Order: sequence, then C-alpha cells, then structure tokens
Amino acid sequence: MIGRLNHVAIAVSNIEVATAVYRDTLGAEVSEKVAQPDHGVSTVFINLPNTKIELLEPLGENSPIAKFLEKNASGGIHHVCYEVDDIKAARDKLVEAGARVLGDGEPKIGAHGKPVLFLHPKDFCGTLTELEEA
Repeated sequence: MIGRLNHVAIAVSNIEVATAVYRDTLGAEVSEKVAQPDHGVSTVFINLPNTKIELLEPLGENSPIAKFLEKNASGGIHHVCYEVDDIKAARDKLVEAGARVLGDGEPKIGAHGKPVLFLHPKDFCGTLTELEEA
C-alpha cells in the first residue's frame, strides 16, 4: 500500500537557524519558507537525491507542533510521510484494519498541494505517520 518515502519532518523552534544548518553547513538545496496557515506551521523543504527533509516551525499559538517543541525544546523528528496511490482507499483499508486517522478523517491539502492524512502514532510504532497521495 505505501510507496516511496516522501519526506521526514523535523520540528524546529527557529526555522531560519535550522535552514542555515542544512544550507550552509551541509550544503543542501533548500526551499523558501512558506506559511501553511491551514496546518499551523511554516515549512522549508530540503531537497535530497532520494527524498526530502521538511523543517516545521510553529505558526501561531495553536500550532499542532507547539506541544512537541515544549517537550523537545531543541526540536526533533516529528513525522514521516509516505506516498500512496489513492489516499481514500488507503484510509479505508487502514481504518478497517483498526488504525486511527487524526482529525475528521478527511484528507486535507498539504504543503505539496496534494491530499494528506495523519495516522495516530500509537498505531504505528510510536511514529506520527503522514500519507500523501502521489
């Protein structure tokens, strides 16, 4: 059901500092910072030959990553994202198997302009998992 690893997301408290680490220290190609108000974060993508790293910074007081950063002040891996061919079919199969979809269960448009869903970390080895329609 799952396809390629689309990205690994890292929550950070200061996206400019984190971007500089990837760009200046590691020599990576980085995108511009983009506000994602529907998701409560700002994002920067680091393009790698085989996948991407997504830097997430809280956007507003109600950001879903604020509590994560309270517990992990220096930041850390927040979630992994896998591609699926048909996000609704994948959702239905996962729910039938007992997995929990976060939110209202309906796909939302993600940072790449494609439908995404998040799956409860307790159902996936303690890892928050995002599915993105390929």
